[in-house]
Amino acid sequence: MAGSGETSAPEALHCYRHPDRETLLSCSSCERPICTSCMTQAAVGVRCPECAGRGAGSPRRAQPARSITLGTPGTAPATMVLLALNLLIYLAEVAQSGSLWDASDADLAFDYGIFGPAIADGEWYRLLTGGFLHATPVHVGFNMYLLWILGGALERYAGTPRLLAVYFSALLWGSAGAVLVTPDSLTVGASGAVFGLMAALFLLERQRGVALLGSTVGMLLLLNLVITFLIPGISVGGHIGGIAGGAAAGFILSGYGRGHMAYGRVGAQGWAAIGVLIAVAVVVGITAA
Repeated sequence: MAGSGETSAPEALHCYRHPDRETLLSCSSCERPICTSCMTQAAVGVRCPECAGRGAGSPRRAQPARSITLGTPGTAPATMVLLALNLLIYLAEVAQSGSLWDASDADLAFDYGIFGPAIADGEWYRLLTGGFLHATPVHVGFNMYLLWILGGALERYAGTPRLLAVYFSALLWGSAGAVLVTPDSLTVGASGAVFGLMAALFLLERQRGVALLGSTVGMLLLLNLVITFLIPGISVGGHIGGIAGGAAAGFILSGYGRGHMAYGRVGAQGWAAIGVLIAVAVVVGITAA
């Protein structure tokens, strides 16, 4: 039996440059967790490569901040489940419509897509279900590709709970935005959620010290915003709402800008704030319908 004077070991964090490495060290300047491979011994404590590069007489040369790597999700179970769920639902739409190339007339789309009058009649669940429906193979393929590379990266760097918080906040705010801008149009797609992932990853890159013009995700977000406003038939409200929801969730997860989105402690109050953010999106969507 443990004695009364026994204390628990401190919780290990993960190096912000190597998320797979646990560490008990943190930069004495910015307080980000770092592993022994990244640390630089300073006059007072240790420093990360970026902070060491700003200090005079640093024993090691700082490495430039690197953009987040997009691509193979690796260990990203929630991303893969979301991707599989979207694809399975699209196959169900195809089975109903009888066409692989245009599933927009499937009963699932009419019964569960985002549609203001139906939401006003009490079918508020459409704000959620509409984000899992798609109209064409190009529509679902483009969204699922972005979910694969963006969701996998965010889940790998920040963890499954934070990915899901960003994803569903962005999805519901995207639905609310679609209702606000085009309440009488039937809207489907995961674009709002995907745009929210871009916004959150852009925030994460900025916290990693990546310059605005050097951000891979920032350029991807900018390009997709241009496409949103240039190509007709795209839900502008859904995309802008998704960006707002994803950015707001990332802001909360980073301790309202005081910490780091990937490793900072969220705590009960932070998760409660995420819950409020999601609930407000539903209220806005219902009110605007």
